Amino acid sequence: MTIAETDALLEKWGDRLLRRKRPSDGLPIPAMRAGAVRREVRAVVRRAPQVMVKVTGGGRGMGAIKAHMAYISKRGRLEIEDQEGERHKGREAIGVLAWEWRYAGTRIPEVSRRREALNLVLSMPRGTEGAVIRDAAREFLRGEFMGHRYAMVLHEHQENPHVHVVVRSERDDGRRLNPRKADLHRWRERFAAALRGYGIEAAATRQAVRGVMRRPDRLWEVVARNEGRLRRERTPLNGESLMPERDEALKNWSGLRQVLASSHDPEDRTLAGELERFLQAAPVFSQRMAGKHPPFEQTREGQQREHDGRRANEDRAQDTTRPER
Repeated sequence: MTIAETDALLEKWGDRLLRRKRPSDGLPIPAMRAGAVRREVRAVVRRAPQVMVKVTGGGRGMGAIKAHMAYISKRGRLEIEDQEGERHKGREAIGVLAWEWRYAGTRIPEVSRRREALNLVLSMPRGTEGAVIRDAAREFLRGEFMGHRYAMVLHEHQENPHVHVVVRSERDDGRRLNPRKADLHRWRERFAAALRGYGIEAAATRQAVRGVMRRPDRLWEVVARNEGRLRRERTPLNGESLMPERDEALKNWSGLRQVLASSHDPEDRTLAGELERFLQAAPVFSQRMAGKHPPFEQTREGQQREHDGRRANEDRAQDTTRPER
């Protein structure tokens, strides 16, 4: 095959495997280029850490928004950075920032029936430098929330640095945030891409693509298990309902492997070998290729290896579960 033919087939199979659902804004999703497909395949088969973009709530009124700003800034002891890159520190400065938010567009009442702001946490597994996470978060926010007011705070007081973000729901043109599942996945992808731009291995891949069949632990379960207080594990997933999605992923992985193995580029052929080993190491895929029915849920040890960043959630238990006023 020519280079152009190889790239075209990579784009075809990569789009099928890694394609994203259309976001709530209705804008078309650009097709993945061959270079992007290669980067995503490398990240998955080399088990790059999975990023986390988590919605932790949202302020229903200015009172709740101001309280959350005070909370993430540790009552003004930490700097808050806004969408213009300006820094705000101290209780008085946080109060001024909140006052500006109240009148930036439609006035936000003290208590509202609707969500006037969205609270997010952006993080990577422990070991990533805080300054890099902050820079990648800034890049992600500028691209994803253009036209919105937002504020971000880097937390470094724990072993895993992470960024708290609060985004004003109403945009400058009056449109409001209404994120759906597809939007959340896109946010993870773009945050992972921003981190990779700073040389950090990061991925944002769906469980089906990684060959994972498990129900993610809820935050309170993580904390309770590690404290010995979890009395009952949740019932395993009904794997029968998940198999069509896993079978589709395996079909697309097989197409990518064949294209890479047939490429004239030795790096592509090396990647094909890595992909083969990845599929053989994933029980959901390897047993399916052998004609066996794979287990519906991985062992607890396998889950822990799959998500090295799980322990990061333990450290954030206080930050992400504190109720808003």
